Amino acid sequence: MKLGIAACMVVVTGTLLAAQARSAQQAALPDSPQAQQAIPDSPRPQVVPNAAAITPGKGAPASTSAIADDGFNGSAPTGALPTNKTPVDDGANDPAPDIKAELGPGGRVATLPVNVNFVQIPFTVKDKSGALVPALDWREVRVYENGLRKQIRFWTSDPFPLSVAFVIDQTLSVNVMNTVNNSLGAVQGGFTPYDEMAIYTYNNGPVLRTDYTGAQSARVNAVLAQSKSSGRDVYLGDPGGPLSQTAEINGKGAFDPNVAANRSAPAAIFQAPPKEMHALNDAIFMAAQSLAKRPEVRRRVIYVVSDGKEYGSKIKSKEVIRYLQTNKIAVYATVVGDSATPYTGFLDRFHIPLTMRENILPQYAAATGGEAIAEWRQKGIEQSFAKIGGDVRLQYTVGYYSNEPITDGKFRPVEVKVLRPGLDVVAKKGYYPSAENLMRTGTRNNSGAAAQ
Repeated sequence: MKLGIAACMVVVTGTLLAAQARSAQQAALPDSPQAQQAIPDSPRPQVVPNAAAITPGKGAPASTSAIADDGFNGSAPTGALPTNKTPVDDGANDPAPDIKAELGPGGRVATLPVNVNFVQIPFTVKDKSGALVPALDWREVRVYENGLRKQIRFWTSDPFPLSVAFVIDQTLSVNVMNTVNNSLGAVQGGFTPYDEMAIYTYNNGPVLRTDYTGAQSARVNAVLAQSKSSGRDVYLGDPGGPLSQTAEINGKGAFDPNVAANRSAPAAIFQAPPKEMHALNDAIFMAAQSLAKRPEVRRRVIYVVSDGKEYGSKIKSKEVIRYLQTNKIAVYATVVGDSATPYTGFLDRFHIPLTMRENILPQYAAATGGEAIAEWRQKGIEQSFAKIGGDVRLQYTVGYYSNEPITDGKFRPVEVKVLRPGLDVVAKKGYYPSAENLMRTGTRNNSGAAAQ
């Protein structure tokens, strides 16, 4: 009897131990009820950082870095230019004449929605000797659009990287072309590794030699060497004169048939000079079309080495100038050959219709805020590359908001003045509103910043 009771106790004890083992195994499984009970039913309370600085009903103060620039807060549009150099001009000491129109009753800023766009004007300041004037203060500058002074909202003298379309004239005479060829080795010395360059040549029409690449790259050096040309021979025809090689007696042809221009002709033959083609307008326009696609944060520059003669282009210079002023492109030039002499530019003012212009590069430079330097020596041409490259890079940049309608497409004359006497300001005469201005003002991306 005692043995039976002991056996039953052993069986019951084994059963309990097995049940406890099975319970431990089930608790270790992730899907078991015991394991799920170890996870909280709700997330723990989260502590809000800087909760003491939040005013009930008003929220936390906004961070300036988180505010999207909507183009109306008096600074440059987001991504266009750095805004830490924007001067604070409240107009208290020297108010602009047109600021009152932008103020509401009581001198408060009006909240009515208006169409405005941001305008950047690069300009160069030189003294009477032609040297650049450094350390100019923004308070010494006045900007006028359509005759009304604009309040300066952006100012910087920092250098900008350049996008340069370098255009070489291959219609030059043999001697002038040889001088230009020898000076092309100094082109890269006028630019930095941060600049980019495309190379064009033109004769009867423009040709792209290489697209934009680093200005200091070996490719630019190789393409410049390949762009050298022999030039054009000077026409020495003298129809009817002593050099015509046609001896005449009383207008009856040559007495010696060996010296006659045409042995079968009874009298002297008029030899028409060959028609010259100088497609300068087409070359500048092709270069401008490529520059219009370059980033706006770069200076867009067309650099021309030519005598400035124009004849036979498919597009007129007025149309090209409008395209340049619309897309913020400046034309700089080294004028060579006969056009480098002082009297040629004066005579070109009295242009005879349907004839070739002697030099149109000064017109391009004046309309776009560029510069044309006349040089006929090789050393002078080489020095002009570095001089113009430095002038473009060391420009001042002033920015303001225009209240003119964006979609009118009218030309807006701009004038930049410096209060300091005895200084010359080189800036473009004005601009046409472009699609970039319209997109910056009216189109916005998902982050709320103006589209660039």
